[in-house]
Amino acid sequence: MHTLTRQQLILLVLITLVWGINWPIMKVGVTGYPPLTFRTLSMWVGLPVLGLFIWWRRVPLRIEREHWPELARLTVFNMLIWHTVIVLALQTLSSGRAVILGYTMPVFSALIGGWWFGQRLLGRAWAGVAAAALGVTLLLWHELTTMVGAPWGVVAMLVGAMTWAVGTQMLRHTRIPQPTLAISFWLTLFTTVWMTALSLAFEREAWRWPTPAIWWAVVYNGLGVFAFAQVAWLSLARDLPPIASTLSVMFIPVLGVFSGAWWLGEVLHWQDWAAVALLMVAIASVLWPSRRPASG
Repeated sequence: MHTLTRQQLILLVLITLVWGINWPIMKVGVTGYPPLTFRTLSMWVGLPVLGLFIWWRRVPLRIEREHWPELARLTVFNMLIWHTVIVLALQTLSSGRAVILGYTMPVFSALIGGWWFGQRLLGRAWAGVAAAALGVTLLLWHELTTMVGAPWGVVAMLVGAMTWAVGTQMLRHTRIPQPTLAISFWLTLFTTVWMTALSLAFEREAWRWPTPAIWWAVVYNGLGVFAFAQVAWLSLARDLPPIASTLSVMFIPVLGVFSGAWWLGEVLHWQDWAAVALLMVAIASVLWPSRRPASG
């Protein structure tokens, strides 16, 4: 098990807040507006800010040619698939359903880590995975009937969650020696170009000037998500053991569900409150300090 440093804990709290309330904000952004274009605008807002921060910190951006194939794989599994499918699927799902499905990622990550990367999980970690899985199941309790009518969105979110889980494991095992800030910049740049190309190819005829509400959502995503939360998450995912970094973000869907209920008027049930308790158990199971054996 792993104990977070003060800086890691602060980053985790900020990531949870920024990403948690972002789901209803994204729903506003993609409702009645081309989703790929919305994501593209957000990334073009965030990328220059991220670049200026890296320049201010004097972080070298050069990636040796021998690491380009691995950088490409990290981009595909951490960014390209995830950011493409979530904005498309979010048009067919409520923000609460989307965030629940998206944050099945920690469960997939734990299973992939044990199967693919040979990571041995202790009993307390498996208990955390089980609690997280049960919590997500409870959150989905009242959504299953509605989701039958939107199977594409459900499948897309689960595919996105699985690929993100693979990407998290790949980032943890990366051989690229450059700082995480440099890797984050290149991942964001390549994804911005990708989203721009998709928007140009599929939504050009639907382009129009965003309303003030959509501009607000664009700026929030650009600054909050791409200039901060995405980079902070990649840093935690690289520095912490995968089971700790992934289950530690399990409070994001809780915040997403409750902020969506407050903002968008979705009804909450007892299963939602039970899921909150289970996800807190999942977080504590991997982040609570282990008891040190007494010295004799």
